[in-house]
Amino acid sequence: MMLGASEHLYTLTICETPRRDPLQRNFFTTIEDCLNQALTTGMVPLRGDIIEDGVMYKSPQEVQRLRCTIEAPYLVENRIIMYRIAVEYHGQTWYVHRRFQDFMVLSDSLKKYFPKEVVPKLPSKTLFNNRSEEFVSKRSKGLQLFLNVLLESELLRNDRHVAVFLQTELAEEKLMEGIESSRKATNSFTSSEEDGQKEVDYLGKTEKHHVKPKDFDFMKIIGHGSYGKVILAKHLETGRHYAVKVLNKKHIMKRNESRHIMQERDILIKVLHHPFLVGLHYSFQTSNKLYFVLDFVNGGELFFHLQQNKRFSEKRSKFYAAEITCALDYLHSQGIIYRDLKPENILLDNTGHIVLTDFGLCKDGIKGSDTTSTFCGTPEYLAPEVIRKEDYDKTVDWWCLGSVLFEMLSGLPAFYSHNSKQLYDNILHQPLTFPQTNMSSSARNILTGLLQKDKAKRLGANGDGAEIKGHPFFHDINWNELEKRRVKPPFVPTVNGKIDLNNIDPEFTREPVPQSVYRSVGSTSVGMENNAFKGFSYAPSSSMRSDVY
Repeated sequence: MMLGASEHLYTLTICETPRRDPLQRNFFTTIEDCLNQALTTGMVPLRGDIIEDGVMYKSPQEVQRLRCTIEAPYLVENRIIMYRIAVEYHGQTWYVHRRFQDFMVLSDSLKKYFPKEVVPKLPSKTLFNNRSEEFVSKRSKGLQLFLNVLLESELLRNDRHVAVFLQTELAEEKLMEGIESSRKATNSFTSSEEDGQKEVDYLGKTEKHHVKPKDFDFMKIIGHGSYGKVILAKHLETGRHYAVKVLNKKHIMKRNESRHIMQERDILIKVLHHPFLVGLHYSFQTSNKLYFVLDFVNGGELFFHLQQNKRFSEKRSKFYAAEITCALDYLHSQGIIYRDLKPENILLDNTGHIVLTDFGLCKDGIKGSDTTSTFCGTPEYLAPEVIRKEDYDKTVDWWCLGSVLFEMLSGLPAFYSHNSKQLYDNILHQPLTFPQTNMSSSARNILTGLLQKDKAKRLGANGDGAEIKGHPFFHDINWNELEKRRVKPPFVPTVNGKIDLNNIDPEFTREPVPQSVYRSVGSTSVGMENNAFKGFSYAPSSSMRSDVY
């Protein structure tokens, strides 16, 4: 959610992606309207927000101010004080339920991006008498003041963390777990439009093998997405640890995304054995959730390490770029355009090698010089032809590689601007300029080639990945050894044990795991799926990757 200077509402539509969860959908528009609004208002989606299939954000008529009112607190399980917050906007009211810890997480998240003096203070913590009527009343008033000051600040209320805090999905999870409320939380800004689904033959083995939520111990939340959470889980029978992506069917169906989810599942199976792509071990479903059981990779996002280091050395950047090139080249050989390369989707494993994750925006079935035209991606990394709504091909991935490499070397994506008009103008029209860093001539040359605005002249247009690998920037890379993971990484993350979470953002790990993820009522095996997700379940006879612990 973004509120402009004239109290306009902006809503963002995004796909499954860590740390980029919008408030809700509200208004729908064409890409032309989206870009016109961006150029007119100077508003730009927050870093990492995704635009897809002609739905992004739009400014409707002037609307009333966003208001939040804390109503009577209540006790859950005789120990947890919950605060019921009424959120009012444009004549609509919905409710969210939050603990004091949730307020603390929001405050800590804001302090990472804004000066501490800008973020309003929370009421003080106490270990004693914290359930007395007087204390609870005083804390409620303090939290109300916190919200009031927060929403008065245009700078703070536009932040994505505030949007996540005020969304209803978390409240719905808690309501599902039996938390009583005098009124059911509602999602006022969700589209109910449905479009027809084609019958598709999906990939995967069809063994009569049951996998269910109770086969796992769900330990810690390690990520968020549009439709659910990513949770560290232990498989009880084998003792192995996985990252389990748990998606809410209802939200997927409301956004007409079931075909994209099925495509992501098919692509995960299709690329099972590549060393630089995240692996799928199982997929299964219950009556209301979908589960992807994936490799657990705990070296942290590249985005996380860039935040820690600001930028990387050329040696380190080259190593990551080389492994990314191998991953993209393999996807292209399988007829897949990745379309969403960015630091948030690049993980480091515990040895320092990269692992590409999140295939929700991939386009499958691309052969040779085939093109596609869907408008999707992340604003800072969009190729010019995508912004112009032209047909595009695999070379969009090489543009994204150039932007990520530029960011690793300099600290920001190429052409970056906080102002949307300037951002898109830079991408479309402005020449590439280099910061005052010790960047080699070969690094500047490969960036110039990758960030060529004319896709026909872009590095990779003639020979795909082979052309990238043959560039002088990579002259000292032994590609055969690299693809076998035999090249020693220049940086090894600090990982103290198989399930160490020090490289995972505490913004996630502090959250409690909702008990609803364990529900196996209605769980289905292969051949028992409902029509919308027919063919989703995947249960091979044995684990296919030996490098998972």
